[in-house]
Amino acid sequence: MGDDRVDLWATDEVHFQQHGSRCRMWIPPEIKDPVLLHAPTRKGVGYFGAVRLRDGRFVFRLEPEKFNGDSFLGFLQQLRQASRRDGKRVVVITDNAPYHHSRAHQWREKQAGEFDLDFLPPYSPELNPIERVWRLTRRLCLHNRYFQHLNEIIVAVENEFSNWTRRNEVLRRLCAIT
Repeated sequence: MGDDRVDLWATDEVHFQQHGSRCRMWIPPEIKDPVLLHAPTRKGVGYFGAVRLRDGRFVFRLEPEKFNGDSFLGFLQQLRQASRRDGKRVVVITDNAPYHHSRAHQWREKQAGEFDLDFLPPYSPELNPIERVWRLTRRLCLHNRYFQHLNEIIVAVENEFSNWTRRNEVLRRLCAIT
């Protein structure tokens, strides 16, 4: 098993689009095929998220603007606060987005040894367990649904996210945590 003195988190960003997604579904042959409305827009909402690999706890933050070094730093500080109570060293697994290496992260340098980032190899999202969380969120909240307003997406997604903010068996299993 892993080191009990370390909290290991997997983090990433995601956009949920208003135009929705259509998935295959089974319809009895005697019933007419359903029509799924589709918003003619490219609007979406962005979130930062992290799942703690020890127990499946989930931390998220809506990002109303764009992802950049400052917004990522704010999320890292939120994540540090979520782990501070345990008094453990925090290691965050993340991808190589340019703003993850931002010079604005001088705060991180002061936290070295207590709060560190580990970067995945380039172009390897399949190695990040939180990608599975985003896929599950889309399947549970967004597939085959029409959202007339962006706020409806936020409500649907955050209702699901709120179920995952404490230790969570679903996310623990999803992220292959033993």
